[in-house]
Amino acid sequence: MKVRETALFCLVALAGGFASSDEERAVFVRWCMPVASAAEASPQKPGHNGRPVVPVSRKNDNRNVTMPARGAVRENTDAAADKWGQQIDVRPEFYAARDVPAFQITLTRKWYQIAAHAWGNYGPLEFWIVGSSQDAARQLDQEYCRVRKQKDPARQIRDCLRRGHNFVTYATDGSAGLNTRRNENEKWSGFIITMSGKYPGPEEEDYMPVVLHEYFHVYQHAHIVSRKASVRERLNRKHPWWSEGGAEYMAQLLYSRQPGVRSGYLRQTMERKLKSIEDLREGERINEIPYGKRGIIAYDLGAWFIAFLIHKTSEEAYRVKFFKDLNEEGFEKSFSKSFGRSADELLQEFHETFLTLRRAEMLRILP
Repeated sequence: MKVRETALFCLVALAGGFASSDEERAVFVRWCMPVASAAEASPQKPGHNGRPVVPVSRKNDNRNVTMPARGAVRENTDAAADKWGQQIDVRPEFYAARDVPAFQITLTRKWYQIAAHAWGNYGPLEFWIVGSSQDAARQLDQEYCRVRKQKDPARQIRDCLRRGHNFVTYATDGSAGLNTRRNENEKWSGFIITMSGKYPGPEEEDYMPVVLHEYFHVYQHAHIVSRKASVRERLNRKHPWWSEGGAEYMAQLLYSRQPGVRSGYLRQTMERKLKSIEDLREGERINEIPYGKRGIIAYDLGAWFIAFLIHKTSEEAYRVKFFKDLNEEGFEKSFSKSFGRSADELLQEFHETFLTLRRAEMLRILP
């Protein structure tokens, strides 16, 4: 006989400053309602196929519109008090579907804290964590739309619920993504990171660098102030080589520096990415490859391009100087100012010289 149990769907909100786990002053607010047992969730698929998991960052879905949330949620920030691009003291909000284990919420929060300590705390930021149950994901979608409505009352719930890539898709397909909410039509600006229960799952090592990867996207977008979509795309580049390559390399680099991570981790991870050289077409450059089926090439070799830039200049030139000048100078001028040559010139050297080296020589540039 199939036994049904009562489970709880809980909203988890965190507040407070940065503190160690022992002295953490987090405030947990839970809104719970009886739902079907998490035991009825669809079974998860096994782990990835041996190739590094690529964190697929979904493009912004501006149809995500909103409605008043039950439970405690941070109030809407007035447009006049816009602090976009400034470091803040406020922690992100965490929301989880009913079938998400507590350890996954703790794990996600831990790796967000590592990223924020390394790169600065930007926001406002929300984490939405999805499990494998489609029913639980649908309930989380309802809560998501209530939160959107509360933070931007002009939005419509029905549009939010009809958005193209919802939490049911994450429950089915897995992966992770960032939705940057900053445009000319909505008052509320912020970041929404979605993590799921598979590809990678929280029991996989890949899960930790994926959290870092998504947070580095927060860092990137926080340094683009404009609300105009065309300006944001121009400064962040349309194709994935720059933004995804940067997020991937900086995530793997930061993860490799954490206590307990095995020696040689970065070298092994980056060496696997070199397999994508074989998939480049004759005369093709990584900046020409769009999101889609061949996007993995831009992720992999884009990460190598960032490693190449840092090796030729410094980590500070990439992570600090380039982003500091980006709004005022624009992409090309900020690039030339930070790295000494144009993007076109360095891409040419990367393809025609660096990628033709023996593998051992390429690996030598890694710290």
